[in-house]
Amino acid sequence: MVDNTNASRKERARLILPARAAGFRVIGYYFSSRVQEAQERNRQRQGRARIPDGGVLGAAGRLELPALAEDFVELWYVRMDGMGGFSVEEWKDEI
Repeated sequence: MVDNTNASRKERARLILPARAAGFRVIGYYFSSRVQEAQERNRQRQGRARIPDGGVLGAAGRLELPALAEDFVELWYVRMDGMGGFSVEEWKDEI
């Protein structure tokens, strides 16, 4: 499991390609988030958990939506449901 933003195809490829070559099934989860909402959540974090504002903006600027063609076995679209949970849907490249 990799818990990181991995916003660009290039960042993901350096993880996906060796994992697939080693025989792993690579499953991706795209967590939908608006920049302003991400900044608000980040401001509630304390200490080392809080990312500098520039880090949030930098990741947003590098963001490239994932695609099944990146060699994911499965890809899922995750959104906050507004009630403290998540809604998970199968990925469609046209999202």
